[in-house]
Amino acid sequence: MVISSQNCQILAKADDFQYASGKRANNIVKRKNRTMKRQYLGDSKDSFKWDYHDNLTSALGYPMLNAVLMLTPNDDSNDGETHPNLFPARGTVIDFCRDLKEQRNIQSIKKLPFATGSKYLVELHKEETYLTHSNRGEYFSDISFEKRQVFFLDPDNGFEPDKSGNEKHVLYSDVDAILKQLSEEAVISVFQHFRRISFDKDFSRIRKRLPSGYATAICWHSLMFVAITKTKEMIESVISINYQYSQKNPVRVLQ
Repeated sequence: MVISSQNCQILAKADDFQYASGKRANNIVKRKNRTMKRQYLGDSKDSFKWDYHDNLTSALGYPMLNAVLMLTPNDDSNDGETHPNLFPARGTVIDFCRDLKEQRNIQSIKKLPFATGSKYLVELHKEETYLTHSNRGEYFSDISFEKRQVFFLDPDNGFEPDKSGNEKHVLYSDVDAILKQLSEEAVISVFQHFRRISFDKDFSRIRKRLPSGYATAICWHSLMFVAITKTKEMIESVISINYQYSQKNPVRVLQ
């Protein structure tokens, strides 16, 4: 059952869940040349993110969660200080997030299925590369050939706005290009931060702008994850899993 009493329209402080490059560059920038943002690892948004995607990947019975982190340099703000238990994730995920927060090491994300006792593996897509204005096509190429995978896009802000998009956003053309590389069994999941309109309205706009595929979404507080698939049958499977997840957690399912 959808938990309708939960208000996913809460106006949130724009404490950007930084996983996108906010600086433009003319070439590929390697991680070793810049300090990547780790201050948000293990906060309350991470607990929802990893609890949900662990559940989704496991419920589908897929062998891979392919995460595209799109990391940015650290800043001087105090953002990322929220405690992971603000979202009522499973205890194993809370502990996992506490370790992330303490270690500040993105490689530790690969330990998620071991922490939860799941059977899939985490792959970090192009973890050494910053997404820039000029390398976007290359960045979203060479995706794993695994047919049964959840391909998780984790930008800074979410989908491109109406006027323009940059490295902080996933473009609709990106989604179209990625779908063409994936099998009919694969699921794309995209992080979307609250944009000061209801998630219901935002999801409706997102779905209309998608050039192809089928979509559903799940939201909590100031976060929404939009799932996109090639087939109606596959999105119905995701919707069913999302509803089951909503019976145990304070989230809403949008379709």
